[in-house]
Amino acid sequence: MTPDTPPTSNDVPITDELVDSLVEEAERGYDVDKLRGRGRPRLGKGPSQIVPVRLDPQLRRALEERAADEHTTQSDVIRRALRTFLDVR
Repeated sequence: MTPDTPPTSNDVPITDELVDSLVEEAERGYDVDKLRGRGRPRLGKGPSQIVPVRLDPQLRRALEERAADEHTTQSDVIRRALRTFLDVR
């Protein structure tokens, strides 16, 4: 690995030793039951659907700023706004 290699999501540097240990772990195999349940949490009772929407630059900037101010995602801000506007809980 090079000194310019970015760290992992946990700020662990990616080194040759880390890669070797991950390869060894993968070659031993994984317990599939332990892996289940990972990923994004459900937002409701059923699977979520993606709904594309177009935003003008001013609205997009306001959305980005609100999400940053609240330390959340733009999707979360949109979902909360729609729930409030449509009176859905």
